[in-house]
Amino acid sequence: MKVREIMTTEVVALKVDEELSLASDIMTLARIRHFPVVEGEQLVGIISQRDLFKASIASVMGHDYKEIRDHLKTVTIKEVMVKDVITVGPDTEIHEAGKIMIEKKIGCLPVVSDDDLVGIVTETDMLQFCVSCHQNETASNSK
Repeated sequence: MKVREIMTTEVVALKVDEELSLASDIMTLARIRHFPVVEGEQLVGIISQRDLFKASIASVMGHDYKEIRDHLKTVTIKEVMVKDVITVGPDTEIHEAGKIMIEKKIGCLPVVSDDDLVGIVTETDMLQFCVSCHQNETASNSK
């Protein structure tokens, strides 16, 4: 099976010049842990919950929520994002994508086609796929 069969295609992406506070708000409200960063449709970076945590803890240790949020408003996504993004194409085999995620210790893989962001595969997508395969296998064996 291919990545295109399990990837999320409605991807929440951020722009390089947006405030880090926006990423923080969306992560908190929508329970999203990874954001591809784009210029137009082209992927230029990625920011994760871990990156956000590092950016806030390093500079506002011991401060309250308002102070942290005020600080995050002064930082742009571009300053914190990871620029060397590991990606896959939509025709990558799911097991290959999983292997990359395990080896690189990353929680998601942006899916690109001709340098444009077309989807994202996350740990949750992989787990749902595994559970679905197991349920299908169990159902087949009980017949």
